[in-house]
Amino acid sequence: MSHAYLLGATGDGVELITLTGITATGFHGVYPDERRDGQPFVVDATLWIKRRSRDDDVTTTVHYGELAEAIAQEIGGEPVDLIETLAGRIADRCLAERIVMGAVVTVHKPKAPIGVPFDDVAVTVVRRHSLLRP
Repeated sequence: MSHAYLLGATGDGVELITLTGITATGFHGVYPDERRDGQPFVVDATLWIKRRSRDDDVTTTVHYGELAEAIAQEIGGEPVDLIETLAGRIADRCLAERIVMGAVVTVHKPKAPIGVPFDDVAVTVVRRHSLLRP
């Protein structure tokens, strides 16, 4: 399923910015050793922004370097039990950018305490400003 579909992004003046693989250490989880030792979390974020591609000016878009740093700060910030909560916090941070109309955020927890071999555990949240119609 495309992120544009999830956000309802159609029509002129809609652009998607995707940041993939932002990695930082966080102390999230329900087990004491997760809170004590920390582990890597990886975030992918796709932002739906309203702008015109012809505007070749950095002030008309999202500074993705600064946003990547903000996402890394969220990962390393106040611990939560669930990566669902972390994904929601990151999505809310993305929506704080003035031209971001929606965000699809996936948080990966590749070292989750699971007793069988696995490649990844991930949670994806979709957030849109309430002014948008579904």
